[in-house]
Amino acid sequence: MSAACAAYAFRVIDLKQLSDPAYRAGMERKGADPALVDQVLELSSKHRDMQLAVEELRNRSNTVSKEIGKASPDERPAKIAAAGLVKADLTEAEAAYGALDADLKAAALQLPLPAHESVPDGGEDEGTVVATVGGTPEAPPMDHADFGRHIGWVNNELGAEVSGSRFAYITGAAVQIEFALVQWALGKLVARGFNPVVPPVLVREQMMIDAGFFPTDQHQVYGIPEDDLYLVGTAEVPLAGMHRKDRLDIEKLPLRYAGFSTCFRREAGTYGKDTRGIFRVHQFDKLEMFIWSPADKSWDEHELLLEIEREILDELELPYRVVNIAAGDLGNAAAKKYDCEVWLPSEGAYREVTSCSNYLDYSARRLDTRVKTENGSEFAHTLNGTAIPVARMLVFLMEHYQQADGTFSVPEVLRSFCGLDTVAPPA
Repeated sequence: MSAACAAYAFRVIDLKQLSDPAYRAGMERKGADPALVDQVLELSSKHRDMQLAVEELRNRSNTVSKEIGKASPDERPAKIAAAGLVKADLTEAEAAYGALDADLKAAALQLPLPAHESVPDGGEDEGTVVATVGGTPEAPPMDHADFGRHIGWVNNELGAEVSGSRFAYITGAAVQIEFALVQWALGKLVARGFNPVVPPVLVREQMMIDAGFFPTDQHQVYGIPEDDLYLVGTAEVPLAGMHRKDRLDIEKLPLRYAGFSTCFRREAGTYGKDTRGIFRVHQFDKLEMFIWSPADKSWDEHELLLEIEREILDELELPYRVVNIAAGDLGNAAAKKYDCEVWLPSEGAYREVTSCSNYLDYSARRLDTRVKTENGSEFAHTLNGTAIPVARMLVFLMEHYQQADGTFSVPEVLRSFCGLDTVAPPA
């Protein structure tokens, strides 16, 4: 077992804090199995003991090997035999150590980052509403699915025929509005110091692990086994890979990136849910924000991400609310997450459009990305947030900007980017 592999097992989670009752409570608020926490602590203790035993055997093996060269001809056979026994013991111990290290890594990878103290208790739909903007308009004549067909923007039937359920063709002025949304929002991000990136959308399995998505979210990801590649569900994954194993200069932080990519998700577990229109599809385009931050600045950066997401919704004049997501509804990687939910009139409910999360050092540990400081180095913090999820944003726009005469009024802020004011259905 290599030292690098052993070190990785300890980077996966902060094992030194795992025995701290407060740290453990933060994990269990997110639904961590107490038995799994105990298992990791037990494996960690055994790992330390076995590492010492292996090191002692290695030292012993080196000593007896040196003794062979110093031995007289009469003593040499006995020395060689003794060295062989030590070597056999070392080989057996290294194999056991390797298996234990693999068990420790597999168990540690399942542990979540503890929820931050400002995160409310509870599960799905039990978050705390921290802001509400705008009213709750009544449903328009057509819901987004019917209006998408009416105006000639969305063809779910053809998408299903070509690719299967939850795929669609988006055509006509909707495409112009998509790129207007992205160009408009990207300009905002560049002005805020974000560096634009079009990243790869196929990544290796290790990158999925390092970014914090495997093994817990593997069921949501499309894979290409023969190439050991996976289609990303968010640009967050390849953006995280841009500084894998780097030692970042604290004077140059935060590093902010805006990644545009096509994204792919299986939407496992959503059978029969949100099947109309393009609210929940397997393929969609998205503009994602990603930040590398020093530890003492990451909560400020989290608020910045939320500020940008709210600014986008404010300028699109969409009614929305901000929710501090409950601990039991957080993913493994997030210490805290805000969702922005826009009012969907046809359903009479708020539905998520964007979110932003602070992962603290969860991903940086796996990525082995550190910040150089005066006293050495510390793990960086990573944050992510959605600027524009195109398909879902089009859903809300089709309901809120639909006119009584069946036309679509293009939001004011997008008109100069797409050259359209009003869109009528095809003749």
